[in-house]
Amino acid sequence: MTASETRPLTTVRTFPPGFLWGTATAAYQIEGAAREDGRTPSIWDTFSHTPGKVFEGHTGDVAVDHYHRFRDDVRLMSELGLGAYRFSVSWSRVQPTGRGPAVQKGLDFYRRLVDELLAAGIEPALTLYHWDLPQDLEDAGGWPERATAERFAEYAGLVADALGDRVKHWITLNEPWCSAFLGYGSGVHAPGRTDPVAALRAAHHLNLGHGLAVQALRSALPGDARLAVSLNLHEVRPLTSSPADQEAARRIDAVGNRIWLGPMLEGAYPEDLLADTAHLTDWSFVRDGDTAAIHQPLDLLAVNYYTPTVVSHVVQGAERPQDDGHGNSEHSPWPGADEVAFHRAPGERTAMGWSVDPSALYDLLTRTAARYPGLPLVISENGAAYEDEVGPDGTVHDPERAAYVHAHLDAVHRAIGAGTDVRGYFLWSLLDNFEWSYGYAKRFGAVHVDYDTLKRTPKSSAHWYAAVARTGELHAPDPA
Repeated sequence: MTASETRPLTTVRTFPPGFLWGTATAAYQIEGAAREDGRTPSIWDTFSHTPGKVFEGHTGDVAVDHYHRFRDDVRLMSELGLGAYRFSVSWSRVQPTGRGPAVQKGLDFYRRLVDELLAAGIEPALTLYHWDLPQDLEDAGGWPERATAERFAEYAGLVADALGDRVKHWITLNEPWCSAFLGYGSGVHAPGRTDPVAALRAAHHLNLGHGLAVQALRSALPGDARLAVSLNLHEVRPLTSSPADQEAARRIDAVGNRIWLGPMLEGAYPEDLLADTAHLTDWSFVRDGDTAAIHQPLDLLAVNYYTPTVVSHVVQGAERPQDDGHGNSEHSPWPGADEVAFHRAPGERTAMGWSVDPSALYDLLTRTAARYPGLPLVISENGAAYEDEVGPDGTVHDPERAAYVHAHLDAVHRAIGAGTDVRGYFLWSLLDNFEWSYGYAKRFGAVHVDYDTLKRTPKSSAHWYAAVARTGELHAPDPA
């Protein structure tokens, strides 16, 4: 079956036994307690408190107060029948300056969270880094500096020593593309820098930090631990079949995907990427032995997917659409791709303005599996933001989100049927939360949060997804 073929929505799809059903969150987006128990500012604390950086000045100071309400949130997951929960650890909560010994109060929070999950029969999946670099490390140069990669490996060891006896699933980095190119290139994410060379240096040191962290985890964790990295791989599609548009797609594939896949899974940076960016840097920051250190065996490749990337070639000086879905900036997050334009794909859109295209997820999974046979995949993020409202009866009905998730799970099921080894799916997100530079204006949660009272209300999509998770059977949601 190809990506363009469809199946009746009424057909029930059965997923393989042992398929992992979960939801995902990130520390800064949900925890709050920004100044409690020794936690110091991360780059997102600083960025969100900088006027003009985040919608209406929103911050994660309180977020949805998961730090104090985690037991209730785990109870919600249990009631929904979820088998797994992907969360991230706040580096500055565990190691406030990014150096030295761990703060035990910080680690104790994650110990309590993991214990609560295990008691509820929910498998914890821990992400070490979801964009919240300790501000002290940014003050010392941040990810463009090699020392940050070394500090990250030390931090990974501290967390592994504390939780390795209870956590089996470990993810080093979440979406390093965003950390490097939105944080240091376009400046729409923390720390808000706009230097393409710094962004490329950051990309390399994120890669190196991943490799060094994997080494640290392997030395500290039991042999049955499962190690992965979460990449927001771009399903890049040329606007037309012209050679120029295909060349534009190649450039974006290089700086969007292969900049990570090359060193992590193949042991080298792509030659075309180095050529594309040669006018910016000679890549002398890559030292002998770095790519070998980055190229560490992984047990899983975690993939985050929301929408495809549609590109075309633009002659220099001509009008250049920049609708890449990654925020507005005069500075590009795509170094080496100055003559590439980005277009919105046609069709339905989410509240983020992202096109809904599950066929792109099918194509992404099957192509990645073909390129890296023998490496299992997991969907570590997939979901959609919509304009959710609480009804007069106190319920939240969100048929659009259920339809989105259903269509994308169908794409995952088709990919499995085509021979792709996909082991699990984590819905983004468990809770409405702080959506980075969009503040609290965009709701991705399966569970609605009233930001005034912090009351949690599972949406209709949560109940539908719960039934899928409990049975392993994908059935069409009620469209009414």
